[in-house]
Amino acid sequence: MTQLPVFDPVIHAPGRLQLCAILSRLDEAEFAMLREKLETSDSVLSKHLRLLEEAGYISIRKAARDGRQRTWLSMTRAGREAFSAHVRELQRLAGLAG
Repeated sequence: MTQLPVFDPVIHAPGRLQLCAILSRLDEAEFAMLREKLETSDSVLSKHLRLLEEAGYISIRKAARDGRQRTWLSMTRAGREAFSAHVRELQRLAGLAG
């Protein structure tokens, strides 16, 4: 019996997949750093982050720093587990091609 892909539709979009890959390696990241890494606009990044937050995959913290309001993001335990499962599925599919 052929196993159907078990992709997480929230994570699978390229921008969100990149965000999860970055956040999975860090305790916390600032919004501006993520925007630069992804080479995207504030509005596009905000949309991706909102979907990840609604899924419970990231937490968002706002704090004043250097006289400005900063946004910090971190991956939740559920987000890390979902990302790991998604990566395992991608690896499984890549293995079928070899």
